[in-house]
Amino acid sequence: MQIRLKNFSFRFAEQVLNSRLSLKQEIDSVLTDPTLKDSDLTRPGFNSALDKLFVKKGWERQPHVFEDIGDPGAKLDFLKDRIGVEVEFGHASFIGIDLLKFQVASYSALNRIDLGVYITTTKSFQKAAEKQFGHKWEGSLSFEKVQTYLPHFKSAIQVPIFVIGIDA
Repeated sequence: MQIRLKNFSFRFAEQVLNSRLSLKQEIDSVLTDPTLKDSDLTRPGFNSALDKLFVKKGWERQPHVFEDIGDPGAKLDFLKDRIGVEVEFGHASFIGIDLLKFQVASYSALNRIDLGVYITTTKSFQKAAEKQFGHKWEGSLSFEKVQTYLPHFKSAIQVPIFVIGIDA
């Protein structure tokens, strides 16, 4: 399956990310890596493959959102040079939790990120993966849902968020 990427910029996230063009290109290269196999395109398989590729490029895996060990165990998926990444192939109900992690990591006296990158799949990718390979993506968060819902969070989410939809 040929992977393409769709983008949505919230709070000028694209401009912020373009100021770190090498990191933007690095994220894109992970998501379109030619070593990704069609068998990797299940929800857990894709997550695992991307985890290995991000770590290989020097991204910190699962950094805590809160600094104090006694605080809740919320974690970002990846962190590098003040860019936090969340890969969400799970249920659509996780959108609020994921966005809140970006907000907390950016503001709240933590000041760990300048930008969040939220990665999910498009509806067309989900349909193609199921049709071509029998991989079930039903109930998964989609790029289109994030694109629709994120502007409604504008009073609560001040951190720029760059949404990437993995498309087929």
